[in-house]
Amino acid sequence: MSFNFNKQLNADEQEPIASNEAESTATPNEPVAEEQAELLNEPEVAPVEETAAPIAAAHKVAVTTDERLIEAANVFEGKPFGVGDGVLRHPGAWRHLWNPWRPSWGEPYDQQINRMLAAVFAAREAADGKDAICVSHQLPIWILRSAIENRRLLHDPRKRECSLASVTSIHFDDDGLISGLTYSEPARHLLPGK
Repeated sequence: MSFNFNKQLNADEQEPIASNEAESTATPNEPVAEEQAELLNEPEVAPVEETAAPIAAAHKVAVTTDERLIEAANVFEGKPFGVGDGVLRHPGAWRHLWNPWRPSWGEPYDQQINRMLAAVFAAREAADGKDAICVSHQLPIWILRSAIENRRLLHDPRKRECSLASVTSIHFDDDGLISGLTYSEPARHLLPGK
């Protein structure tokens, strides 16, 4: 697989980080440039809105919705997943588990990367030289980060560095190319076991 990290993709080339008010209220204090031009969020779910609202209020920006920031599609969504207590106990579910490199149970990784890149570049363009904040879900953020860091996409979800209300910052050079990223957990003190 190859991805173009250095240009905005056309739409035809191309899916909550906070679950409670305390976590999302801690996130706005993350250092960012003095002026924010754009805050994009995933269009549908309350946890994303809980994250976006305090950030928007703290930086005095409007929230814009971008359909490309949604969670990855998954046939197991909303079902317990595990040996003995969930879908793995049902042979009918096994047909979705044949290819973990794609993955066969949901939206392919390359599609997640392309739509997330398109959303990130669109937010960067809309911000016009200022910082942009995109609020999305754990899997698409982790897959995009893995691609940018040139890591394999197949991974153990329990080992993702992408906790609730975390901040993954994508950095650009003067030519508008992705130059790296950083990760922080401004609400770490509110997370269980941290």
